[in-house]
Amino acid sequence: MTAPVFEEFDPAADCDCAGCAQGRRAGPRLSSGRPGSRPAACGIVAVAAASAVLGTATPAAGAVTPGRPAEARPHAAGDGEPDTPQGTQAPLHGPKGTPAGPGTVAIPATTRTKIINRAKVWVTAQVPYSMNDYWSDGYRQDCSGYVSMAWGLPGNEWTGSLDQFGVKIAKEELEPGDILLYHNPDNPERGSHVVIFGGWTDYTHTYYTVYEQTPPRTRSRATPYPYWSNAEKYVPYRYRGLPSGKEGAQPAAAGKRVPYPGAAHFRPGAGNKYVTLLGRMLIARGGGPYYTRAPGPNWGEADRRATRAFQLAQGWSGPAADGLPGRRTWDLLITGKGKNIAPAGAVPGRPASRGAPVSTGVPASHGVPGYPGRNHFRPGEENAYITQLGRRLVEKGFGRFYPSEPGPRWGEADRRAVEAFQRAQGWRGGAADGCPGPETWRRLFAGMDPEHVTRL
Repeated sequence: MTAPVFEEFDPAADCDCAGCAQGRRAGPRLSSGRPGSRPAACGIVAVAAASAVLGTATPAAGAVTPGRPAEARPHAAGDGEPDTPQGTQAPLHGPKGTPAGPGTVAIPATTRTKIINRAKVWVTAQVPYSMNDYWSDGYRQDCSGYVSMAWGLPGNEWTGSLDQFGVKIAKEELEPGDILLYHNPDNPERGSHVVIFGGWTDYTHTYYTVYEQTPPRTRSRATPYPYWSNAEKYVPYRYRGLPSGKEGAQPAAAGKRVPYPGAAHFRPGAGNKYVTLLGRMLIARGGGPYYTRAPGPNWGEADRRATRAFQLAQGWSGPAADGLPGRRTWDLLITGKGKNIAPAGAVPGRPASRGAPVSTGVPASHGVPGYPGRNHFRPGEENAYITQLGRRLVEKGFGRFYPSEPGPRWGEADRRAVEAFQRAQGWRGGAADGCPGPETWRRLFAGMDPEHVTRL
């Protein structure tokens, strides 16, 4: 008996060549005797099967009983949805492979790191999408086969069975290696799709890095949560074979307690990992304006000045505020205690008002209302214009560069976000240098009341 063919929604076919465009208009065709084949398009260069065959981890104690896929139902033509075939449950390497075992399928143990690393193998190899073909590692080259591979399952599952290998979680619990699954039980050949969650791209949690198998080949990119289409139907799942605990195999948090390494590590000529860690902690506590680039392992004047600013913020003076981190300084930084470095011009002990206007008037540099001038967007600068610029960039879809809410200190996240916005305008070279000029500002805030711009 021939296994039923299931089709899943082509989430965002990003190929605009004539062949693919025609395929999306005409729907699936019969080609070479294979149902659901797409028209030839985009001469895809064959990728050598250099990816290592990924082995299956030792089975855990748990097991699930796979369900049989529902019978295929006729395709409802004319609804504008492009088609992407999805295969059914199958052993590794396809019907000719060896089944995992009668009745039950064990849940292999794995880690988040392994899941993401396995997912990246197909992205690097640019594995072509297919419901009929199996990659060198034995997994079917469609979306459910891709997740089966990344999770290290002993066979190829489909969107109707993957949920048995995971547990439902909330959006707030998502971690790299989890999946977002949409399976339509009423009409499984329409719309079903599954992707791997790779981590949030910005603090707003509106975009995330997706790993997915979709025509024409495996890809990874920033994607709106939960997905481009059928957004209300995607459900987050966590693989049951992860180590116990919410974090699974996630690396230790950056703020873990690190003992004071000694004063010798913070002297002119010193170069070590503790200098880098010190710089990162100082930036987190308000020392960003002292750094023109990311903190590095070599002790420098930026480290000394930022350290002294933190010491002065604690009310210390004299030798206690010499810019050299002693045990007291280190303990406050590593535990998150003590006072932060006050912004330039701020009154000590008085928090800055986030809602305060930038100025009493509306600046109009170069004839652009609201634009304060380039001198406000330079390394070491700190002002409210930088905050409003960052918030507007987030609103415009460029928030993936910000690990936290934009602030008043100019930093690399601001520069990269501005550069991305400029490139989105079609600008190149010096016109996309990451520094907001009057035209960049005008386009960012076009249509907004200038008086409101100063109060963002």
